[in-house]
Amino acid sequence: MKISNAISMHQRPVNLIEIANRNTPQSAAKADGGSFKEMFSRELAADQGVHFSKHASQRLFSRGIELSDKTLAGIANAIDRAASKGSKETLVLTDEAALVISVPNRTVVTAFDRDNLREGIVTSIDSAVIL
Repeated sequence: MKISNAISMHQRPVNLIEIANRNTPQSAAKADGGSFKEMFSRELAADQGVHFSKHASQRLFSRGIELSDKTLAGIANAIDRAASKGSKETLVLTDEAALVISVPNRTVVTAFDRDNLREGIVTSIDSAVIL
């Protein structure tokens, strides 16, 4: 096989717009739906029956809070327990973070790391669950 034939077999059209947008953060996030870590966390949380609002997801990411499988299962269990007591908005305290959760929607509304929780005031909750 000649070299020119080998090269022509592997050629494909070049999309300059695609190449230009490759290194922009927005295009990467849109193309694959976010980083693998974010996608994996969303899927894992959905399996546990726990959802994260956009605000809560941003807080977790910006504060470097990672929730393990065990913690997510604990959060799902905490939501179940709070719901059985008639709670609407609960504070769930984990080793990694404090989460304000809308119990009927099973949605984490916001998240605090230990440094941001030091202010000591959490409003708009009617219960707390400590894991």
